[in-house]
Amino acid sequence: MSRRRGTIAQRISLLAVAVAVITALVAGALTFTLVRSSGERSARQTLAALADAAKVTGDSAATARAGLVRARSMLNALHVQFASVGATGVVAGNRLARAAVRPGDVSRLLAGGSISTRRTVDGRPVLIEARPTPGGGIILVQPRSDALAGGDAAIRRTVIALLIATGIAVLLGLLVAWRLGRPLRRTAQAAHELASGRRDVTVRPEGPAEVAEVGAALNTLAGALAQSESRQREFLLSVSHDLRTPLTAITGYAESLAGGVVPAEQAAQVGAVMLGESHRLGRLVADLLDLARLDAQDFRIELGEVDLRDVARAAAQVWSSRCAAEGVVFSLQSPPGPVMAHTDGARVRQVLDGLLDNALRVTPEGRPIVLAVRAEASQLVVEVRDGGPGLTEADLAVAFERSVLHERYRGVRQVGTGLGLAIVGRLVSRLGGTAEAGHAPEGGARFTVSLPTG
Repeated sequence: MSRRRGTIAQRISLLAVAVAVITALVAGALTFTLVRSSGERSARQTLAALADAAKVTGDSAATARAGLVRARSMLNALHVQFASVGATGVVAGNRLARAAVRPGDVSRLLAGGSISTRRTVDGRPVLIEARPTPGGGIILVQPRSDALAGGDAAIRRTVIALLIATGIAVLLGLLVAWRLGRPLRRTAQAAHELASGRRDVTVRPEGPAEVAEVGAALNTLAGALAQSESRQREFLLSVSHDLRTPLTAITGYAESLAGGVVPAEQAAQVGAVMLGESHRLGRLVADLLDLARLDAQDFRIELGEVDLRDVARAAAQVWSSRCAAEGVVFSLQSPPGPVMAHTDGARVRQVLDGLLDNALRVTPEGRPIVLAVRAEASQLVVEVRDGGPGLTEADLAVAFERSVLHERYRGVRQVGTGLGLAIVGRLVSRLGGTAEAGHAPEGGARFTVSLPTG
C-alpha cells in the first residue's frame, strides 16, 4: 500500500503559510518589545520634563507657597496627577499620587534629592518623578497603562498590518503553488499518456525554468521513443523477412521430399540446400541472441593479459584458408614484438571473425583482405581492410547500426543478416574500446577497433 503524498502545490502553500505566520510572529514580538520599551522610555522622559518644569516654576516664584500654587496650576492644566510634599509630609494632591508617596520620598525631597522610579500602587504599575521645591517637593505620578496608551495603539495597528500582510502572503503562496503545479500536472498527465502507448504527446514548456525544462525533456523523450519504436518495427520487419526466407526454402523442399516430388538422384542436392538454409537460419538466431545479450548487459567478459598478435595469427590461420577458397588474397600485418592488452581474447577473436566474415562476403575474387595489428601511443589497434566496393560517407556514420547497411544494399551486393557489424560495435564498446568505419587504401572498407592499453 503506497503512502499518500501531498502535492507540490499543497507543500508550497503550507510553506508560504508557515513562513508568513513565523514572520508575523517574530515581527510582532519585536514590535511589541520595541514599542513598549520605547513608549515607557518616552513617557518617563516626558514625565521627568514636566517635573523639571514644575520645579523651575516653583523656584521662580516669590514665595514657596506661591511657587507651589503655580506648579499645581500648570500640572492641572496638563492633567498630570501629582502631590506636594512639605516638612510634615504630603500636603495635598490626587489620591493616586498621595498613595504612591513613601516615607523615604519625603525625607529625600526635603534633603534636595530627586526621585525617578516605577512602583505598583493599588495593583497598578505607575511611573514616578519627584523634584524638590522650596520648602518641600512635588511628586508626579502617571499610570503606566496611560503612559503606554499611544504605544499600545501603535502595536494594535502593527498587528493588523501584519495580519493583512500574512493574508496577502498566503494568497500569493497559493497563487504561486497553483501556477507551479499546473504545468507539472500537465506534464505528469502527458507522461501517463506516453506510458499508455501514445507517441504524439507534447506539452508546452511553461512555468519556471526547471519546470519548463521537465516539459521540454518529456517532449524529447516522446520523440526519442517514437523514433526508437519506429526503428524497432523496421528491425522486426527486416528480421521477419530474413527468417521467412530460409524457412520458406526449407519448408518447400521438405514438402517436396515428403510428397515424393524430388527424384532420388536429386535428394542429396536438396538436402544440401536445406542444410545450408538451416545453417543460415541458425546464424541469424545466434546473432539475435548475441545482440540481445549485449543489450541486456549480461554478456560475460573475462579480462586478462592478451597478446593481440596471437589472436590475430589464430584468426589468420582460419581465414586465410577461407579466403583462398574464394580466390581472395589474405594478408596479416603485425609488428615483430608482442602487443599486450588487458582484454578478453575470446571476444576480440569474435570481433575479428565478424569483421572478416563481413569483408569476405563483399570482396570479389582477386582482391585483398588485410588483417592488421599495431600499437599506437595511447591505444592498441586491430584493423580489417578489404578491396570490396567500400562504403560511402553516409554509410560510415551508420555502419555499426543494426540492419541499416543491410536494408540499404539488399539486392545490390551480397549482404548478411544485418546484425554482424552491430554486434561488433556493441562488443567493442563492452570491451572499453571504440569501433570506426572508414575507407581502406586497398579500395574498399576499413574497420578499425581501438582498445585501451591497460
